[in-house]
Amino acid sequence: MRRIVVTALLVPLLSILAACQNTPAATAGRYSTGGDPTDDPCARVVSAIGYADLLLKPRGQEGDQYFEDAVLGRLAEARGITLQYGPSLPDSLAPAVKDVEAATAGLSRADVPRARQVELLKKYRAATDRIKAGCA
Repeated sequence: MRRIVVTALLVPLLSILAACQNTPAATAGRYSTGGDPTDDPCARVVSAIGYADLLLKPRGQEGDQYFEDAVLGRLAEARGITLQYGPSLPDSLAPAVKDVEAATAGLSRADVPRARQVELLKKYRAATDRIKAGCA
């Protein structure tokens, strides 16, 4: 009797897990949620940059930035959206996209030394300024 109950409970669970592994999000290079492949890439990336900026100190105060979990999370989100939508930005922005990806690779991790975080934040800001200007 137990085997029947366990089997009855496991079969639906296993089929759900198998279905989740084969979704387009798992196989299509999606790094963010809530987006649509037809979204304007500039709007998505600039929006993600703006959302991260809400928790960042003003320009010139990068040395005073506190890299708390919320900040790291928003920078990680900006990274994911840039990874997903950056390749669809105008070709002239490709170097800035690469710079954002490189900077956020470190800025989205808590184990990066503070001095390096400050340096990466300055590079991130310069790159995001180029993206915002190129998407305007």
